[in-house]
Amino acid sequence: MASGVQVADEVCRIFYDMKVRKCSTPEEIKKRKKAVIFCLSADKKCITVEEGKEILVGDVGVTITDPFKHFVGMLPEKDCRYTLYDASFETKESRKEELMFFLWAPELAPLKSKMIYASSKDAIKKKFQGIKHECQANGPEDLNRACIAEKTYIYIIY
Repeated sequence: MASGVQVADEVCRIFYDMKVRKCSTPEEIKKRKKAVIFCLSADKKCITVEEGKEILVGDVGVTITDPFKHFVGMLPEKDCRYTLYDASFETKESRKEELMFFLWAPELAPLKSKMIYASSKDAIKKKFQGIKHECQANGPEDLNRACIAEKTYIYIIY
């Protein structure tokens, strides 16, 4: 079901910047985003970046010790959101980083909000080409490392 919601250009730019890891200076790496939260505009017609809801790579280990826990804490208790998280995990062979897309639809969110976020998910997913891991979370219990590992077969280390 399509909702007709548009995706802001800034959302696409952030996705591209997170997906493409160019050879960068240490200062540029610190400014790269580890996590970003997206929301619907006030008129519910456009998916935008939620102001102030991001974690920079440079914050990890400095002001934020556990970026995944901090990221989960940034999500609203009573409304829906889309998120991108640059997950670090280990396989038997090596350590990897991959983007994860989450639809956050908590139990306490209004039904109308859940419906519009669910029906608009395809619009943002079409812009996020190449995402390997996607999860829907209906509460904090769905966003623990063990639950995500069960759904995606990866265990986020940070």
